[in-house]
Amino acid sequence: MWRSRTLASQILIGVLGILVVTIALGGALYVELTRRSLDRQYETRAVDIAATVAQIPDVRAAVLRPDPQRVIQGLANQIGRSTGADYVVVADRAGVRLSHPNPALIGQRLEEPVVALDGRTHVGIDHGSLGRSANGKAPVFDSDGAAIGEVSVGILERNVTSQLRHEALLILLYSALILALSTVASWALARTIKRITFGLELSEIASLLQEREAMLHGIREGVLGFDANGCVNLINNEARRLLRITSTATGQHLDELVPPGRLHDMLAGDISGADQVALTDEYLLVVNRMPVLLSGRDVGYVVTLRDRTEFEALIRELHAVTGLSAALRAQEHEFANRLHVIAGLLELSKPEEAASYLAEISQTTLGQGEELRARIAPPSIAALLTAKVTIAAEQDVQVIIDDTSHLDQPAMDPQALITIIGNLINNAVDAVAGEPGPRQVSVHISDDDGEVFIRVTDTGPGVVPDTIEEIFQDGYSTKTPRGEIRRGLGLALIHRLVHRTGGSVTVSPGPGARFEVRLPIPDSTTSTPGLSTRENSR
Repeated sequence: MWRSRTLASQILIGVLGILVVTIALGGALYVELTRRSLDRQYETRAVDIAATVAQIPDVRAAVLRPDPQRVIQGLANQIGRSTGADYVVVADRAGVRLSHPNPALIGQRLEEPVVALDGRTHVGIDHGSLGRSANGKAPVFDSDGAAIGEVSVGILERNVTSQLRHEALLILLYSALILALSTVASWALARTIKRITFGLELSEIASLLQEREAMLHGIREGVLGFDANGCVNLINNEARRLLRITSTATGQHLDELVPPGRLHDMLAGDISGADQVALTDEYLLVVNRMPVLLSGRDVGYVVTLRDRTEFEALIRELHAVTGLSAALRAQEHEFANRLHVIAGLLELSKPEEAASYLAEISQTTLGQGEELRARIAPPSIAALLTAKVTIAAEQDVQVIIDDTSHLDQPAMDPQALITIIGNLINNAVDAVAGEPGPRQVSVHISDDDGEVFIRVTDTGPGVVPDTIEEIFQDGYSTKTPRGEIRRGLGLALIHRLVHRTGGSVTVSPGPGARFEVRLPIPDSTTSTPGLSTRENSR
């Protein structure tokens, strides 16, 4: 039933319930403390009256000798009326009453002992014949200072109760006023909360929170929310995985979570644009950053991360297959032209020349492939070089494999070598394709002294000296995008692969670019780590 109530009624009932209990307990405590305080006040008042009466000479004289005229009784009644005391009882040393509101008790002994004979005053609550009262007792001294009797003054409980009832009435009035103000404040608070929560009830808010958590952590994209100061206030599991964040990250600044670099600049907004690409040690990420505006005020921003590692690898693999198809098509055209030459020679009745031409082209083609396979042991790398030679020829670029090149079967990932070699050759071919002749690319590969050495040079314009440090940053490119192939990744990928294997890559500026890569050959029991083993072009 409680959960079915509206948020406003829950707040109102809850606040009023707390206030009622608090006020009731506070009121009861206040009444009890007031009662005790009044008891002490009346006790002090009673003992003061008793001490004053005990010092009256007529009282002293009446205590020392009989008082048949009952002078003390009249005096006691007069003092009681003037001071508000309900009774003034004078007793001698033997405890015989010399005055009492009830005349019938005069001359009779007290039920309790005469405690004031010790020479001191006494206060307390007395349950005497007249009822409960605040009582004060003072000794009566003779001329020698000896206690000869006592004066007992009492103020009945009805006086305390009457004043306490007045105090309680004030408490009730104040409590009612507080409850009324609290009711109005609770109603206003409930209305404010309803407005802030867009009129949603608690169950609806809880349901939205559950749905938000399910959606946030169920999607395949990384999501991060930052406030205006650059601190994370929202992050899902996918974002933690892509950014390799192991902490909760909530409340931490961007600088504490992501090291300086291109990805950090994208997340901070220093690099703007839609679908920006960032290359990490593990993933290829597509980053989008959108500001969050509230009433026209910038309150932060949201960043989405998409893992495009496999997708980009597939695109580039498809591009590589397309390149191989182009190479086969080029060879098909070349073979068709050669067949036309042979057919023409035969039609001209020159079989000897046709046979000689056939032997020449067979020896040249087969010899080139056999020679390359003899020096380059890994068949995948030999096939890559053969394809690159053919494809480059289509663009009127001559790719020359150095005669001193040789490569055995090194104990390292061949796909990493394919990525490095393929990207370097692609960059070199692109650099010289549009240049005036000669358009040549020279490739040298060797594995000596426990390392694989790769050198690729071209006759193009080369690398500008001021940009040597920048060309290895992911996203840096001087070329326009080609379809779905993203530029600025090839050299960045080479740089990461080389450094993760403990190698080095150096660049010599133009004219004519020169890239040299040295990769240490690991033990046969270890494997070479890599971000991606698929070929990527810059």
